Amino acid sequence: MRGAPVVAAIVLAAGRGARFSANENKLLAPLDGQPLLRHVAETALASRASRVIVVTGHKPDAVVAALAGLPVSYAHNMDFASGLASSLRIGLAAAEQADGVLTLLGDMPAVSTPVLDALMTAFEAAPYCAAVVPVCQGERGNPVLLARALFPQLAQLRGDEGARRLLRRVDGVVELSIDDAGILADVDTPADLVRLIRSRYSRS
Repeated sequence: MRGAPVVAAIVLAAGRGARFSANENKLLAPLDGQPLLRHVAETALASRASRVIVVTGHKPDAVVAALAGLPVSYAHNMDFASGLASSLRIGLAAAEQADGVLTLLGDMPAVSTPVLDALMTAFEAAPYCAAVVPVCQGERGNPVLLARALFPQLAQLRGDEGARRLLRRVDGVVELSIDDAGILADVDTPADLVRLIRSRYSRS
């Protein structure tokens, strides 16, 4: 009998975030008193993922310092300037024998642990699917859960491209309805961060 699939979480934290600031690493910008990236890592650690791998690149020492004390492992992308695809490849390689990976973006701190667990539950129910993608208000969001069967195609991606376009054209993608707009909320600019902070206060 097939056991439950092993799913690792990959936190992509290698980019420069140039749209946010020319000098500041946006993943280190504060939200509720701690860096954006730490929120993402703690969410992943609280989930049922087997392990959490953080892919570093730009200013790796500062990224590691921001996550001090957290039981995560690191994989460094020396080619981070080439774009997102190289970080995804590094993360997939670090996941080793996992049956699938949750790919979290370091600039999406509004994603919740229940969302991650729901994606893994859906994967357990359809273990031979290519991926599980969350959908809110008719729009696909992040993170996505990528099955090992898709890794060879993901390894062919280049430049600043993630899995989004690939998932539009492959078979076996499960769309999971999620009533949580956090899967659509990334922080690309200071204005995005202000909106996120305001939305958090409005819910409190």
